[in-house]
Amino acid sequence: MGSPLYRLWMATVEDAPSAVALVDASSGRSWKRSVLAREAQDWAAGYRDAFPSHGRERILMSEQNGVDWFRAFLGILCAGATPVPVDPSEPEAAQAEAARAVGASLVWRSGRLHEVGGAVRRVGRGRGECLVKLTSGTSGSPRGLPATFAQMVADGRQVCASMGIGPGDANLATIPLGYSYGLGNLVLPLLLQGTRVVCASSILPHAVAADARRHGATVLPTVPPVLRALASSGLGKGSLGRVRLVISAGSVLDPAVAQGFLGRFGLHIHGFYGTSETGGIAYDRTGEATLEGRSVGTPLKGVRLSVGRRGAFRVSSRAVLGTGRFAPADRARMNGHGELVLLGRTGRIVKVAGRRVDLAQVESALRSVPGVRDALAAAVGGADPVLAAAAVTDQPPAEIRRMLRLRLASWKIPGRIVALAEFPVTARGKPDLARINQVLMAPRAATSISTLSAARQMSARR
Repeated sequence: MGSPLYRLWMATVEDAPSAVALVDASSGRSWKRSVLAREAQDWAAGYRDAFPSHGRERILMSEQNGVDWFRAFLGILCAGATPVPVDPSEPEAAQAEAARAVGASLVWRSGRLHEVGGAVRRVGRGRGECLVKLTSGTSGSPRGLPATFAQMVADGRQVCASMGIGPGDANLATIPLGYSYGLGNLVLPLLLQGTRVVCASSILPHAVAADARRHGATVLPTVPPVLRALASSGLGKGSLGRVRLVISAGSVLDPAVAQGFLGRFGLHIHGFYGTSETGGIAYDRTGEATLEGRSVGTPLKGVRLSVGRRGAFRVSSRAVLGTGRFAPADRARMNGHGELVLLGRTGRIVKVAGRRVDLAQVESALRSVPGVRDALAAAVGGADPVLAAAAVTDQPPAEIRRMLRLRLASWKIPGRIVALAEFPVTARGKPDLARINQVLMAPRAATSISTLSAARQMSARR
């Protein structure tokens, strides 16, 4: 019954049905493996009753971290359908667009299944497909990345083997379960070997520490902003309880944060790097590379890297989607320690607060705002960048931001928006990106249009 990934989960359940699988830190409630499995079966039965004419299809699932996420995810697998996790903060219209793009006729949202209106693209399920990761291409349009059972299992096993995560560990979930990072480091260890998941009540430092202590978390996979807040908090050694392994991914961590974290908690932070297409790629096993800011670590067990002279590289492993080989949008080199050193992006995808943001999508949304004639988006601010945008418009930034809330998830809305009468241009008449970035980095760029005159002066001087 169900997909191969669900049958794998049921084998884990049968191995220790009374073992705790999931803890909700907000309520303190816990679910045994057998109980979670039964609730997933109830979800699948409800789906079949409500949509008897539907079969093995793709179902978009929009759910916050917690037991409801697992009920829906495992229930979809139990029914033999394919889950397509989406960020629940995305507007409903954007979720419907994503569903149509990946061929999902149903969306699970707000505790019920909704049929998707409009023309749904017909997409054949590939052999062995068990999950679809949702990402965006260079155009900003949603795109599905089908993953097979073998690829997902390979990623989970490579992560667990390289990081030393075992069945007796407890993962504290401060990152979205449906992201590639969350799937590989939180969901798959549970399904594969029963590694307990503790869904954090909040990402604020004192809440993270309290959740870790109260529920015996031993592994903390998270992102740089959470670690920065912890490192600068008033917490001290012992505050994180039994946590022994701290993992940072999503963007490169500032070594000063790693040093401050070590001094405050006595724990190294271990850098981790991967993509949706490949799963995990590299991992800092000792924490020293992250502490020194020299690399993102060495290849995971089972991962092979081929780096070209100009920085382009290929990743090969059983976890890589498609053909088993993929060239990420990053440039990199290998250092003398055999570690992967990232040199920057080759495309328009950037990492902000640990999340991938497609600048083309942000610019497209900005241009759709009435009164916005042109737009450019960028990640500015160095090691911990913020999303910023310049718009050619007479509209005030506050109004633009209000309109963007109808078009984009909150974390995709630029934290800094500057309105310009026109873009400064180069001698060739193209937007002067260097000068626009200077405007975006100005301290008052987020709240006023006072940079208009500065931009005009820069253009005139040109």
